[in-house]
Amino acid sequence: MKKSIFTLQFWLLCTSSFLFFSSFNMLIPELPEYLSKMGGGEFKGLIISLFTLTAGLSRPFSGKLTDKVGRVPVMAFGSLVCFVCGFLYPLATTVIPFFLLRFVHGFSTGFKPTGTSAYIADIVPADRRGESMGVHGLIGGLGMAFGPALGGWIVQHFDINVLFYTSSILSLLSILILLNMKETLSIERKEKFAAAHLKINRHEIIDKSVMPVVIVIFFTSFAYGTIVTLVPDLSQSIGLKNKGYYFLVYTLASIAIRFLAGKWSDKNGREQVLVIGCWTLIFAILIIAFAQNVFILTISAILFGVSMGIISPISQAWTVDLCQEENRGKAIATMYIALEAGIGFGALLPTFIYQNKIENLPETFLFSMAVVSIALIYLILYKRKKKTIHYI
Repeated sequence: MKKSIFTLQFWLLCTSSFLFFSSFNMLIPELPEYLSKMGGGEFKGLIISLFTLTAGLSRPFSGKLTDKVGRVPVMAFGSLVCFVCGFLYPLATTVIPFFLLRFVHGFSTGFKPTGTSAYIADIVPADRRGESMGVHGLIGGLGMAFGPALGGWIVQHFDINVLFYTSSILSLLSILILLNMKETLSIERKEKFAAAHLKINRHEIIDKSVMPVVIVIFFTSFAYGTIVTLVPDLSQSIGLKNKGYYFLVYTLASIAIRFLAGKWSDKNGREQVLVIGCWTLIFAILIIAFAQNVFILTISAILFGVSMGIISPISQAWTVDLCQEENRGKAIATMYIALEAGIGFGALLPTFIYQNKIENLPETFLFSMAVVSIALIYLILYKRKKKTIHYI
């Protein structure tokens, strides 16, 4: 009889992640218009790019601290950043302070998910890793759906500052849960925090064992950066009042598939399922490139959700599969560096095609689709090479 992976610690972690993802995702659909009102509409790509830049830069530190100091402190720090930033947004009423705050806010996702993935890997058996990552991703995905939907409702009925303060409150609840969780880093490996932990040499930045995941996650997350940056404008252009609609639909669509894809990858291999995820993502982008009404937008959102529901948890499980146990934090950080780099470039580069003009959206999305195709081609070649080696 299999031992249950759904322990109290696992559900506490899922609840904390739900609150964390709700906290910062509830802001995303509303920030482009907020920036435009400040006079910085042409810099919309920086909303996501600066956030992911900091997240990527902080990954080597969060990875090292996760392996040396502990999983729980790293997660708590990430949520703390969200808590503080939520209270500072109302004070950032001009473009430069706003972007400085977005840069700082990125530390949140630079820390919290790194510690979370390592924590899950610690408490579940290897043969159920994909399943557990899928379930956790399902709960986190609910937060990503709940956040934008709640944020859109708040902005429609209250001042936008209420949105920022609500974001802080959700982060605080996430922290309170984490403070009651048991640390999983062994006493033998755990060290007291010291300034030396913040010194990173080049060997502590990248775990080369997970490079296959890095390549796939970079090119697929490029599309995510494009969509979260430009879908609010597309939604508004076709008459949607709640700019969080697309995010709600795609996240709900990812819920069931996360669990199923995780279990499937445990049995049939990560690469096989990731190929399906890449194909689905390509079709989702192709459809949104020509979306002119809510129905077509919804179809794209569903396919996008399915693709993300496959790619996200399986990439995390694949990362843990490929790395050494003592380097889990570094390996997970490496994977997230690729994720944030992809999102950052995906948010920024397509805006040079878009030029803040709705009529340029089809070409913009098609460019993103071409980038995602690189991940699919790599996976097909990787599978073929792996199969050849196996037969030899």
